Order: sequence, then C-alpha cells, then structure tokens
Amino acid sequence: MRSAAWLFALAPLLAGDVFAQEGGGEPPAGGEGDAAGADAPKDEGEWFAVVGGDVYTGTGAVLRGATVLARGGVIREIGHEVEIPEDAKRLDATGLSVYPGLVALNVRGVANRLGAGDYADSFDPYSQNLVLALAAGITTVSEGSVALKLKRGEVKGVVMRERFLSTLGYSTSAPRSKGELDEKFAAAAAYLRRYRDWEEQKKTNKELKEPPARGVDPSIRAILENRTLARFNATTRTDLLGIARLAQKHKFRPVIEGAVEAWTVADELGRAGAYAVVVPRSRRDKSEELVRPGGSSIENAAILHKSGVQVAIQASSTFIDLGGIAGRDILHLPIEAGFAVRGGLPEQAALEGITIVPARILGVDHRVGSLEVGKDCDLILLDGDLLHYQSLVQYTVVDGKLVYEKDKELYYAHIRPRPSTQPADAPEARRDKGEEEVKASDSEGEDKPEDKPEEKPEEKPEEKPSDGASDEG
Repeated sequence: MRSAAWLFALAPLLAGDVFAQEGGGEPPAGGEGDAAGADAPKDEGEWFAVVGGDVYTGTGAVLRGATVLARGGVIREIGHEVEIPEDAKRLDATGLSVYPGLVALNVRGVANRLGAGDYADSFDPYSQNLVLALAAGITTVSEGSVALKLKRGEVKGVVMRERFLSTLGYSTSAPRSKGELDEKFAAAAAYLRRYRDWEEQKKTNKELKEPPARGVDPSIRAILENRTLARFNATTRTDLLGIARLAQKHKFRPVIEGAVEAWTVADELGRAGAYAVVVPRSRRDKSEELVRPGGSSIENAAILHKSGVQVAIQASSTFIDLGGIAGRDILHLPIEAGFAVRGGLPEQAALEGITIVPARILGVDHRVGSLEVGKDCDLILLDGDLLHYQSLVQYTVVDGKLVYEKDKELYYAHIRPRPSTQPADAPEARRDKGEEEVKASDSEGEDKPEDKPEEKPEEKPEEKPSDGASDEG
C-alpha cells in the first residue's frame, strides 16, 4: 500500500516530465513555468525622470522640487521621494518651472507637410517651424481637422485624432441657413429617439427592423451622439446669442471661435455649456448705431470664465511669422494668456486656456493637457513663470523624450545662456591657436612683472639759495 501511495504521489511529476519531452519542453498549463512566464519582465520602454523642478501640474497643484517619472512616454509617478531606476535618463530641473506642453488650435504650417495625403505620411519631423513651435513650448496642435503631436525625428504616433469637430455655419445675414440648420437638428433628434425606441423593442422582438436614417445629416447626428463637437465661427452678439439658444434647445455643446462680443451674452453661453476660443488682444470697436453693449473687451475671457464657459486661448496669427506681425503669432501664445490675466482671468484659468481646455476641444484631454499619472509625458521647463513675457523654454519633452534644448539650438541659445559648469581654465582651452600667437606677439618686448628692474627712490634736487643770498664764512 505504501508503494502504491508513493507511485500515486509521483504520477503528476512523471506526467509533467513526459509532457515536457513531448511538447518541446513546455510545462503543462497552470504549472510553475506558466507563473514564471507571467512574471517575466516586459519591455515597456525607457525610463525618463525630470528631477528637482517646481511642477505645475495644470490641475491647480504646484509641487516644489518634485520629480516626474515616466516610462515608455507615459507618466508613472509625480511627487517627492520618487524612486528612480538606475537606468533612467535624468533631466535636472533644479531652479526651473515644469509645465504641461502647450496645445495650440487652428495652426498652419507647423507640420510642413511634404506634398498631399494623410498627415501620417506627409508630416515633416525635421522642419524649422516644428523646432520653433517646440521652442515656444507647443507640443500638440490642430491643423484642419487633425490633432497632431509634435514629435521630432519620427512620425510614428504623430496623428492623435481626426475629425473631432463638425463645422457649421450660423449667421443672421443668412436667415434661411439658420432655419435649415434648426430643421436638421430637429430631424436628427427625432431619428435618435426612434432609434433608441427600436433598441428597447428589439430586446423582445428580434425581427423588428431598424428605423431608416434617410434625410438625417451624418454630421448633425454625430454631434447629438457626442462623437464630435459643433464648431461655429461667430463674433457678433446676435450670432452668439442665437448659437447659444440653438445649443440649449437641441442639447449639444458648441465650440465658438472668435467670440469677440461673447462677454455681452456670457450667461447664455454658460447655460449652453459652450467652449469659447478667444484672442485676448483682439480689438473691435462698438457700432455707433447700437445702444446695447458691444465691441471687444479685455475682460472678455474673465467674464466668460465667471459664467461657466470654458475658455481656450488662441493667437491672432495661427502660423509662425518670422518677419511680419512679430509677437502675435503662435510663438507668443503665453503672451495672449497673459493679456487675459490682465483683463481679470485667474492665472490657473489662463494656464488651462492653453493646455487642458484646447485638449478637451480636440478630444485628446485623456492624453495631454495636464501632468497626471497615466497621461503622456509631454512637458516643458522654463526659467520663470510661463505667463511672464521674459520667460524662456529651456527644455521640451514629448512622449518622455527630450526634443528641444535651448542652449543647443540655433534660435535662442544666445539669449540668457545658462551658466557654464566647466572648469575655470576652460576659456583658455577653447582659445584658437591663432589667437594665442597674437597674444604672444603682442606681449613681446613688454617687461614681465618679475623682470622689471627695481625702481630707485626718487632723489630730491639740491636746494639752491634764494636770490641775493651768499655763503659767508
């Protein structure tokens, strides 16, 4: 009996050995080999750490002297006393401010597309405009209906999202189009009600046919199903008020670009849950024919924010201008945000206006727009406050890779370069040979301090007798 029991206990081990021989050395499922395979390390990308900077997460939190740790381009940990792996690439941020990468809307020319076709096939990752945008702290842009990540030297993963907005026209100067748009929304809403009823009835009647979608505008349907956002371009109070009431009626969230007189109907736009894309430095005089409030206001963004409107900030010129209206193109996006602060917008809201709010409009806020665990490691390091006009971007990081360093680029390296950490004799070591020869020839003939003859004390001249005086014995 004991022998039989011993053989019975040994049987699983023998079976495992036989399985290993017949199956090419793999143990049976559920064995120790499976556990070891499950615990085997996976290649999740390189570690990257930004250490010692003041981290402005974009969510309202500021962590002084903190660390941002990422792996494979994704943030894994933010805080103090973060354990950094030995093989991690480190970026010393001591004395610098760390912010989320900026998001710029309606940009032109940054991708510098090489011919026509999809952005994934025509994006130029080596263009001058791309480097300049990174130097301004911009890491995500929208061109047309495509959201792009500004990667340098690679094209994989550049396109983040396509067709995120549906552009609609609404103007008081075209009353017929206004009525047609209202009818399209009503028809799409009626169809969606029928469709939802069909889904419920189908649970009990499998043969029930789906309601036809004839006459339903696909873009309007996508808006009502929250798959895209409705984009309008409106500046006057009348058009803005009409868009707000249309959105409230059909329960969709509009994105309104321009919005110069939005401050006059801010409450209505807030009730509609609107996004407003504004240019804080835009100027428009009020019509003298009207008694009501109108025209532009530097308080536009502040009033909208107070009414619950999410404000995104855009530059006056949506391309990179190297010889025209300097200071008004996308390279100066933080300056526009600073003007909104001057008009009363809180600094946190101004930061959100160039980061998380435009990311929401593009539908990529789950990846960019703030520094949070699980989001892409897109960040910028500045030598001061982001909204201060004298602050310069020192480093730009995209997907956990350093893609811009000011002192190693052509454009801004000469402006307040970082102090050198080289030894004191480094300037002599960098001197040209010809310069040394010139210095040597210039010094020939000159007495070296140790070779100069000793100077004798100056001898006073003998005193001569005054006129009429004589030496008498």
